[in-house]
Amino acid sequence: MSGPLPTREDYYRVLAECLPDDALVVTSLGNASYLWACLRDRPENFYIEDAMGLALPLTLGLAVAQPERKVVGVEGDGGLLMHLGALVTVGAVAPRNLTLLLINNGVHAASGGQPLTRQDLDLADLARSAGLRRTENVSSPESFRSVFLSAFEGEGPSLLALAAEPDIDVVEPPYSLNPLVIKQRFMEALGAPRYVPSIFGKGHLVDAQSTETPSRKV
Repeated sequence: MSGPLPTREDYYRVLAECLPDDALVVTSLGNASYLWACLRDRPENFYIEDAMGLALPLTLGLAVAQPERKVVGVEGDGGLLMHLGALVTVGAVAPRNLTLLLINNGVHAASGGQPLTRQDLDLADLARSAGLRRTENVSSPESFRSVFLSAFEGEGPSLLALAAEPDIDVVEPPYSLNPLVIKQRFMEALGAPRYVPSIFGKGHLVDAQSTETPSRKV
């Protein structure tokens, strides 16, 4: 592709237009979450804070636990390289409802823009060798629209590596992304029971319709 690369926001705006309301989205730390919250905040989003490389494992678990819902995970190339084993596990488990978007900007953007140790890796090809059903390199928002819709509506798991300019400057989210609040909001969107811990380690799950009566002892 000649000329400047697209930005993360260019891809996110297309995603915001294409994503159905019932899809679940997990975004990695930093601008991956902050910008998505600015463009399309919703209870079905799970924003990760201060846990680099763990968006992929969480997205995989969510896709397995919610097989009837489409799940989208957004990870950075630096984060993926920190936990490559998770990619191999995605290929082994092969959830059909999973679409992964990899922001391929060649740097660890969330920690200051340090370059990756290997910027020439074809991460889409790496994902293909790990057993993902569909992988593709994407270099423009226009092609992303059609490729994403095809992958999202088809049978996964899929990984789309999105070539992008590094975005080092931190985006200000629309509100403070408190992890506890985000988790509770996301669980309510799923209709999941709330876990109430105990100081003695005998917590319990609380029915979604009641915060008084435990539904099951753990």
